[in-house]
Amino acid sequence: MNMSPFRAAFGVMFTLAALSLASPSSAQQKTSPWPHQPPALSQSQPPALSAQAAPPAQGPAPAVDAQPAPTPATSDTTAAPDGSRSLKSTTVALRELSPWSMFVSADILVKAVMIGLGFASLVTWTIFIAKMIELSLIQRKLRAALGAISDARSLAEAQFALGAKGSVLSSLLSAAMREARLSAGISSDTGIKERAGSSFAEIVRAEARRIRLGMGVLATIGATAPFVGLFGTVWGIMNSFIGISKSQTTNLAVVAPGIAEALLATAFGLAAAIPAVIIYNHFTRMTKGYLELVGRSSGAAARLLSRDLDRTHGSSHSRAAE
Repeated sequence: MNMSPFRAAFGVMFTLAALSLASPSSAQQKTSPWPHQPPALSQSQPPALSAQAAPPAQGPAPAVDAQPAPTPATSDTTAAPDGSRSLKSTTVALRELSPWSMFVSADILVKAVMIGLGFASLVTWTIFIAKMIELSLIQRKLRAALGAISDARSLAEAQFALGAKGSVLSSLLSAAMREARLSAGISSDTGIKERAGSSFAEIVRAEARRIRLGMGVLATIGATAPFVGLFGTVWGIMNSFIGISKSQTTNLAVVAPGIAEALLATAFGLAAAIPAVIIYNHFTRMTKGYLELVGRSSGAAARLLSRDLDRTHGSSHSRAAE
């Protein structure tokens, strides 16, 4: 029996069967999105495994209703859960830490202390301007008066040389002439000079009191202003510690403003005291120089009185000799 037709038919059937088995795997490889997916994946795979193996969706991401994280420059001035301030609030506080803002934020008693010290400083500079003008004028006037009577031979001539110029020298000359007039007929020149010297001393003391007017205020401000400012500082720091205990935090941003406001009172005290002490010492030197001129004026009036007395007694003796 010739088997060649049978073998040919069997070969065709075997080829068709092989093609039918290979075609599903090829189709699955062509439609699969993953390039390296195994070809032996069965169609009866469970849904969970299929979902797990599926690639992520490539559609647009859903919009998320969320705001960007605030930066320190644009964050709200809110407090953290531990009671500390945020970065922006700290920055704003540091920017607003000027003398005026510290004064406005200070306690009422600290404000009163700073206002009082500011008024004391105003008084100091007012006295400085007034006394500078006064001392300059009276020193110039007294020097000119002493130069005018330097060549005078009598009280009357000296008073005529001064004219209507009002100065302490005019008062001294008037006191000498009055004493000489009241002591007319008394032969004791020593008694007249003693009484005139007593009048001169009273005039000099009165002039010293007048020229020192306002110096006591400067001395008081210079001595007490630092302690008044220190009192305001102590009170402000006490209030700061009370605020720290209430906020239950020792953050520097919370502690620093209150302490700075308290220290501002000490700064006011020093600003009022230091110029007062310097101005007081300056006026002490100027007053001492002026009182030396007054002493010279008193000596000039005493010398003119002595000449008049000697001249009067000399003329009396000459008349008696005739």
